[in-house]
Amino acid sequence: MTFAESASRPRAGDRATVPPELPPMSIEVVRSGRRRKTAEAQLVEETLTVRIPATVSRDEERKLVDHFVSRFERSRRAAVVDLEKRAAELAAKYELPRPTSIRWVTNQHRQWGSCTPSRKTIRLSDRMAGFPRWVVDYVIVHELAHLVEADHGAAFWALVDRYPKTERARGYLIAKDGV
Repeated sequence: MTFAESASRPRAGDRATVPPELPPMSIEVVRSGRRRKTAEAQLVEETLTVRIPATVSRDEERKLVDHFVSRFERSRRAAVVDLEKRAAELAAKYELPRPTSIRWVTNQHRQWGSCTPSRKTIRLSDRMAGFPRWVVDYVIVHELAHLVEADHGAAFWALVDRYPKTERARGYLIAKDGV
């Protein structure tokens, strides 16, 4: 069995993070003599094609494939969540303003979410796409509260604390950041 074949099989720990409605991804590794330094990946239907230079070692191939699988799995999980609907429901429930837009982003590595109050836009890190719903809901409520209070003062935390799982979700996120 080649690495590409074994990589397409779910590992024991993977089942908890990939929602059941997502079919498993198969992986195809293409080595190219023309490719010198770069690697790229493309997902077509359920096949992830990873293109790498022919000179890459097997160890480096494994790292590259793992990197691309992780990125594309996050995108697939994120696509399952209707952020607009969740934000509207949470805004109504906790009496907070609705954002003009809310979306997943791939470039937030140090924070879970961000908000631009002047534009009423919210961005959530796709690293959370496989997290429990109550954790993602907390981050949405946190960012919705920024639409009212820009800083992290007492008035801001009073709005966030309307969400009953705030303390639990903050603990979960702290634990995830420490990993």
